[in-house]
Amino acid sequence: MSKFGEIICKYRKIIIILTLILLIPALIGMKATRINYDILVYLPEDIETIEGENILSDEFNMGGFSIVILDNMKSKEIENLAKEIKKLDNVEQVISASDIIGSNIPIESIPNEIKEKIYKDKSTIMLVTFKEAISSDATMETVKSLREMTDERCKISGMTSTLIDTRDLANSEIAIYVLIAVLLCLLVLELALDSYVTPIILLANIGIAILFNMGTNIFLGEISYITKAISAVLQLGVTMDFAIFLYHSYKAEKEHEKDKEKAMAKSIQKTFSAVLGSSLTTIAGFLALCSMSLTLGKDIGLVMAKGVLFGIISVVTILPALLLEFDKLIEKTAHKEILPKFNHLRDFIIKHYKAIILIFIILLPIATYCNNSTKVYYKLDSSLPESLESISANNELKDKFGLTSEAMILIDKDLDDYKVNEMLEKIEKIEGIDFTLGYSKIGTTLPREVLSDDIKNIFVSENYQMILVSSKYEIASDELNSQINEINKIVKEYDEKGMFVGEGPLMKDLVEISDHDFRNVNTVSIAVIFVIMIFVLSSISLPILLIFVIEFAIFVNMGCSFLTNTTIPFIASIVIGTIQLGATIDYAILMTTKYIENRKSGIEKKQAISEALGSSITSIIVSGLCFFGATFGVGAYSKIEMIGSLCTLMARGAIVSVIIVITVIPSLLMVFDRLICKTTRKMKEVK
Repeated sequence: MSKFGEIICKYRKIIIILTLILLIPALIGMKATRINYDILVYLPEDIETIEGENILSDEFNMGGFSIVILDNMKSKEIENLAKEIKKLDNVEQVISASDIIGSNIPIESIPNEIKEKIYKDKSTIMLVTFKEAISSDATMETVKSLREMTDERCKISGMTSTLIDTRDLANSEIAIYVLIAVLLCLLVLELALDSYVTPIILLANIGIAILFNMGTNIFLGEISYITKAISAVLQLGVTMDFAIFLYHSYKAEKEHEKDKEKAMAKSIQKTFSAVLGSSLTTIAGFLALCSMSLTLGKDIGLVMAKGVLFGIISVVTILPALLLEFDKLIEKTAHKEILPKFNHLRDFIIKHYKAIILIFIILLPIATYCNNSTKVYYKLDSSLPESLESISANNELKDKFGLTSEAMILIDKDLDDYKVNEMLEKIEKIEGIDFTLGYSKIGTTLPREVLSDDIKNIFVSENYQMILVSSKYEIASDELNSQINEINKIVKEYDEKGMFVGEGPLMKDLVEISDHDFRNVNTVSIAVIFVIMIFVLSSISLPILLIFVIEFAIFVNMGCSFLTNTTIPFIASIVIGTIQLGATIDYAILMTTKYIENRKSGIEKKQAISEALGSSITSIIVSGLCFFGATFGVGAYSKIEMIGSLCTLMARGAIVSVIIVITVIPSLLMVFDRLICKTTRKMKEVK
């Protein structure tokens, strides 16, 4: 590694030039990477609801649909609008009230059961089905065209409309996320470091690593908007301490080595050796997300693991080149470090370690209870502002027409009408069912002679017949999920291969899969990080103690949401534990490594722990504040609560982990020193 450092120093100008050249394809790749805004596409392909969605697409040409609310529009205007909508390439069907009942039938003669669902307070609805999937580029462009060709009397509801608003809102905010993160990190670094220019160089280095990471996402095909929104600020937060370590090491080496290139070569060697273990735990934490059945975890995990890898590479290649090139400017802008050494805090912690342990024992069951009691929500549009066009349309559809949750039953097309209607009668008796609508049922309400072929094509395909089911219950609610179970049971009685599909059933699967993922991903992350730490620390007891402490910090972080009566998005509850564990276990490893070195050199227990805490406390606080700064501003600013909540949890988790690591870890080392010495390599002879 020493030779590698010398090469980096010798060819630093070439490295900087190559870096600038490589930024061009990175920016192109970043621009070309497709962003997905539909979380439901990350559900496993082999579940029944996804199979049902494929049937809707293949047999009914219904990749997605929107319900258009038409206010104060005359029949002729609606008819002309329908004709214009049908001209759009991706539109499969456009069905209005007149298509269902015929233009010659007076409204007064329509059965109330149908009339109440299509006419309300001078408003009616129109169903528009699309050939491609809900979140496809084609469908999103089609809905965008629908918005452009209609006026304020038309409101377009549906998942695609919501995804468009999510996309537009996210795209308008992401640049501000990065700006806020950079400014807050810059403030922290200016306080923590001894030069006005150094923080800018460190941030530029991490910025380059972020661009390389985002540019290489093109090889993944696409990433989610959540990944795009948080990856830059998260990469900044978790890799900045690598850069700080190299800078401090370079400063220390320059005190003993006049040749700055030789000093930097040694710094590169020491930095790589020092951050290798901690970076492996961080990467392992992110890769643990790949174990999720919901492949959104794989999306976030791969991008962030890759981001940490780029962070390490940039710190031992690009950053040394930049520091050497700007060495004179760094020295000219030097100033006294503003942050204190925290010696009084160190002495207080060592003196009162027994009281700290007692508080820890008291808080442990409380934190566990609060963590387990934290509420989560799964309804995706709950994370968006009420003022958005799609949310307003969805609310009007619910309030005016009572259409809260719509889903579809798919059954054999040859099933006799009387059996289908018998099945629907049973379903309609389930509490919370608003209505059911299928071709067999329409035929008993209106003569089939008046029904157009378009109507039949909506409900009947080559192999299946589709039945629309409307529920009064909200998507992802316990009531709806229970109702879905009852409907599925009835459907299977009449057709073993029948299935209940749509947003409601998909969200139910999302709830169940997420609950499984929550347990699974935490277990995997703990197990993988535990194994890595055994090799990094050469100890059996220390990994157990350190992981236990960080898990306690995670419980405290999550428990704060319960204490503040905050309901968090489901994805935050799944990934935050793994992210906080992988990102902040480094703080504990840093201190513990110094403790081991001190004990091996013959320093007695109390002094060894005191020196380890004293020499690492500033680094831990600065690293934690950088992580906090990178995420706090985004959490406070973001109007997308899915992103805001996740960043708020990460910011709070960074501070909680810092406080617990610098107080509880030294206290536990004081208590378990003898056990640690007996279970750690080359420490059995330590007294």
